[in-house]
Amino acid sequence: MHDVRSVRAPSMLRLAAASLAGTAIEFYDFFVYGTAAALVLGPLFFPTFSPLAGTLAAFGTFAVGFVARPLGSVLFGHIGDRRGRRPVLVASLLLTGAATVAVGCVPTYESIGVAAPVLLLVLRFLQGFGLGGEWGGAVLLTAEHAPAERRGLWSSFPQIGPALGFVLANGVMLALSATLSDAQFAAWGWRVPFWAAGVLALAGLWLRSSLAESPSFLELREHARVPLAEVVRGHWRLVLLTAGGLAVGYAVFYAVTTWALAYGVERLGVSRTVMLSCIMAAVVVKGSLTPLMALLGDRYGRRPLCLVGCAAAAVWMFPMVALLSTGEPLLMFLGFLVALLAFITMFAVIAAYLPELYEPRVRCTGAAVGYNLGGVLGGALTPIVATAVSQGEGVPWGVAAYLTVIALLSLGCFVLLPETRPVPRLAVVPAAD
Repeated sequence: MHDVRSVRAPSMLRLAAASLAGTAIEFYDFFVYGTAAALVLGPLFFPTFSPLAGTLAAFGTFAVGFVARPLGSVLFGHIGDRRGRRPVLVASLLLTGAATVAVGCVPTYESIGVAAPVLLLVLRFLQGFGLGGEWGGAVLLTAEHAPAERRGLWSSFPQIGPALGFVLANGVMLALSATLSDAQFAAWGWRVPFWAAGVLALAGLWLRSSLAESPSFLELREHARVPLAEVVRGHWRLVLLTAGGLAVGYAVFYAVTTWALAYGVERLGVSRTVMLSCIMAAVVVKGSLTPLMALLGDRYGRRPLCLVGCAAAAVWMFPMVALLSTGEPLLMFLGFLVALLAFITMFAVIAAYLPELYEPRVRCTGAAVGYNLGGVLGGALTPIVATAVSQGEGVPWGVAAYLTVIALLSLGCFVLLPETRPVPRLAVVPAAD
């Protein structure tokens, strides 16, 4: 039998790097759509709508990706619990990459009429479906190989991937936005980041081709026949609490990276380049501090950091909205940075926390479904609700109130969840319910 404690640091580094690269590529695919939705998809695919309605419709297609993620986590979680974590990584990367490239090829409403937004909706659904499997596979493969005393640290590497994916996606958008005219960007420039996803997907498949299967999966003598049924029957309360706890992280992240981007450009008149630069700088700092937060989780526990992150988010939402409303780059950056630090205080330890909460036979399904349901609650609705409630004159305090309520609800969910550290091996799990 394999002992996860026998995995040496060089092997863990290769495994963690491959998981990080894969999540970076898949989240690049996911984020590039969010940026395009904030900047150009409304007028190109919903030109008969008013500017506000067009933005809301574009964010509606953005939200479909989040709705698809739990469905993807059910299918890929089933594969992960029945066939292994490794196949999930390959299949999810292929699906998400292909759907992203296809988005860049969809003709606009002017060319094919209503078929254009319909195709956009379908491809966004496939993007989210693939991403729903990515997180569970990448995190579990890393967490189940990692030594117990540093599981939080090693498991945090896939959590750095979203920051890298966001910076890469928006870096490409920023370069194109800065070098092309508005007409060129609307005509073809926005498509380039989607086409680049094909090259990134091939690179990710190459990186993952040599990964070893999880030892915890190999040690299972009996696999769950229908993992979702077992999760619903025995862990439903755990799934709901983890989804509710994670909702604030998604809400804060997409309020900063998607709604604030659209609000700053459309309502405050700040240039795309300035808004993208402020947000990207905050995301870079957030990503670089992820391992530090994970180390704190290894030392002090997962749940305490989640509680601190939720409380910090609840306190900071009103100051963040006030700083955004100034339109001053430095102040906006400060507002975004503190919000994202509250976010990563939670999400740096989640990659170790969720696998420790579920028993091995349903771990891939349970952890992935809980994680992605949190995305529906916090990520899918936030850009839509925030755009709708920020239409009046003055500072959009309604957005701050909405985010604060979500933070308090998530705080309550984490209060009800147990601590898991230290868990000597991921084959040994405390009672969840």
